[in-house]
Amino acid sequence: MKKGIHPENYRLVVFKDTSCDHSFLTRSTVETSETIKWEDGKEYPLFKIEISNKSHPFFTGKQNLIDTAGRIEKFNTRYGKK
Repeated sequence: MKKGIHPENYRLVVFKDTSCDHSFLTRSTVETSETIKWEDGKEYPLFKIEISNKSHPFFTGKQNLIDTAGRIEKFNTRYGKK
């Protein structure tokens, strides 16, 4: 492998979902200025995110279903052949 092209600061980082107060620990190269004390008693860099799998509508099952049949009928009545 070539030297100097890969990130060097690959470490454990805590990602915190600010919308539902869910946190998880994983490896990342993201730059952070904040730290947090994790469940194991160690201090890790903290990166705040707005959405995760605990708050995203697709994963929580609270997504809006679009009525495509109603849209097509509305289009045809408005712009259909007369």
